[in-house]
Amino acid sequence: MAQRSQPVTSVGKMRCISCRDEYLASDAGTCKECYEEASETEEELKREIEDLKSKISFLTWLSPVDDHHRPSSVLSFTDVVLVATDDQSPPVPAHKAILVSRSPVFKVMLESEMEESRSGTIKISDVSYNVLRSFVHYLYTAEATLDENMALDLLVLAERYQVKHLKAYCEKFMTSKVNGENALISFAFANQHNAKHLMEASLSMVMDNMDKLTKQDEYKELVEKDPRLVVEIYEAYLSKQVNTAAVANEYL
Repeated sequence: MAQRSQPVTSVGKMRCISCRDEYLASDAGTCKECYEEASETEEELKREIEDLKSKISFLTWLSPVDDHHRPSSVLSFTDVVLVATDDQSPPVPAHKAILVSRSPVFKVMLESEMEESRSGTIKISDVSYNVLRSFVHYLYTAEATLDENMALDLLVLAERYQVKHLKAYCEKFMTSKVNGENALISFAFANQHNAKHLMEASLSMVMDNMDKLTKQDEYKELVEKDPRLVVEIYEAYLSKQVNTAAVANEYL
C-alpha cells in the first residue's frame, strides 16, 4: 500500500505524495496518517465488492433447469417452453419475462401476435437440447460450462437472438483457445459471425504460421469456399511483412 514519495527543495527531506507533509529521507515511505487512511479505503472497497456480489446473487433468477438437467423449484411458474426441433428431446421451460428482458428478438416474438406468443412454444432449429438448455440457463444466471464445441454453438445462438453478453462470453473463451491447429477454422468462423476479437487473434496466429497452415486441408477448403478470406489473409500477411521490413531498416 506504500506510495512513492517525491523529493522537495529542502535537502535530505521527503514529502508524502498524499498529504504533502515533509519527513526525513531516513523515514521514507507514506506517512502513518495516509497509510491508515489508504488501508481504510481498501477495506471499504472490499466491503462494497462483497455487497455487490450479494446483490448480484440476490437478483440472479433461478434457472428452471439446473446444471444436472434436474427441474428446479421455479419450474411450476414457467409460462413458455423452447423446443430444439432437430433433437427428439424434452422442451426447455422458461419465463417470458426473462426471455423478453434478455433478448430483443424474443421481445418482438413474445410481445406481438406471433405464433410463439399465442402457443407459448418457441421452436429453435439447428441446435441440440444440451446447447439450448445451456442457452436458457445462461439467460437466468449469466453462467455456462464451456468447452470449444459448446462455446461455438452458444455463440451462434447468442448472435441469432442478439444476446450480446453471452456472445462476448463465448468469444472470449474461444479466443483463449486459438492455436496453430485451429487458427484457420477460427478465423473463418469469426468472420462469418462478426466476432472481432476472435478474428484478430486468429488472423495473428495464421500469419505467424503461414508456411504450416497453407498445407492444411482446411486451407484448401477455404480457398474453394471463400477465396475472399484467403485474399484478406494474404493482404494482412504482406502488410505485416512490409511493416517489419520498415522497422528493420530504421535500425540499419
